[in-house]
Amino acid sequence: MAGPDSLQLEIVDRLSDIPSGEWNALLPKDAGPFLRHEFLSTLEETACVGGNSGWQIAHLVLKDDQTLLGAMPLYLKQHSYGEFVFDWSWAQAYEQQGMQYFPKALCAIPFTPVQGSRILTGSASQIDAGLIAQRLIEGLKTLVLQNNLSSAHILFPYATEVERLKEQGFMLRDSVQFHWHNQGFDHFEQFLAALTMKRRKNIRREREQVARELIRFRHVPGISSTAADWEFFYRCYENTYLEHQSSPYLSETFFQLWAQRMPQNLHLIIAERNGNPIAASLLVVDPTTSKAYGRYWGAIEHIPCLHFETAYYQAIEYCISNRIQTFEGGAQGEHKMARGFLPTTIQSAHFIADPQFAKAVQHFLNREHQGIGAYVDELAEHSPLKSSKVQP
Repeated sequence: MAGPDSLQLEIVDRLSDIPSGEWNALLPKDAGPFLRHEFLSTLEETACVGGNSGWQIAHLVLKDDQTLLGAMPLYLKQHSYGEFVFDWSWAQAYEQQGMQYFPKALCAIPFTPVQGSRILTGSASQIDAGLIAQRLIEGLKTLVLQNNLSSAHILFPYATEVERLKEQGFMLRDSVQFHWHNQGFDHFEQFLAALTMKRRKNIRREREQVARELIRFRHVPGISSTAADWEFFYRCYENTYLEHQSSPYLSETFFQLWAQRMPQNLHLIIAERNGNPIAASLLVVDPTTSKAYGRYWGAIEHIPCLHFETAYYQAIEYCISNRIQTFEGGAQGEHKMARGFLPTTIQSAHFIADPQFAKAVQHFLNREHQGIGAYVDELAEHSPLKSSKVQP
């Protein structure tokens, strides 16, 4: 790598301006599917981000001449939807002080509460990677200050990046998610045997309730999926939002294109009765890290416990059969503990431009940290596992 003086920061407003091979070369081996050029560019090309979505594309990249050395997936946000780290109260308090909270800078994977690398440095040596990361973080802070933005937020970075961000003056915020961990299970009954009697009986009762409806499940690997499968899945996905009187973030065009570009990472679970599909859920699978991510679920007919069977139990059976070690069921939802998931604390990092407001946010985060610590301790008292010694 050339000297520090030759490095240049740029803002890229279309990921398609960066060749996919160059972007993907920046990703660590454990990056997972959501950071890949194929996923992020599909969001852009189908207008799920950019345009009037409130997600202005502003990827921060570091170059040496024309050589791409590092990057951060970055957006200028006009709202806080689709983030899963809630700062609406910060925005309200900020604006009560006569200041403008939006737009803000957001380094994250849109609509995806998954931990991963956010400061991409490729295969640079440890020393060079440190310099690249430092330049990117400094560049993000400069972007905020020079453009009179309120703040910069980096959602769910890896722990190694969290420490680097803390050193650069970012404040840390805890979030609790619920993950299922495979303890070498050979079949679903073996998983049930690891649970307390109460949880085991509850799961069996829920599964029996669905079975009595004569519902069968069709597992469709992405490479075998059809346009009709995705059309039905989207109908279910959209219906979930409509039932909550909101609009879906993603379009059917997005899912169809995503399935074409990354079929090896997708797995559909479709519930059928009398051969007619009535519900569906989606798994995003990463064989490299042995993880599966439960992303979306929906149904066109209400059947008690169908959600748990389609989105959780069928997914757990899939993970057991395919030796997947971790199944992340999405953000929040302590009801997942009753289905064998365990709480996991992950962090986000936040830089507030106004010093006085930053001080107030830090006091808030200190109190919140204590509250979340107590919450996780309380959850541990209600572990679904027989032995509290078992750890993820």
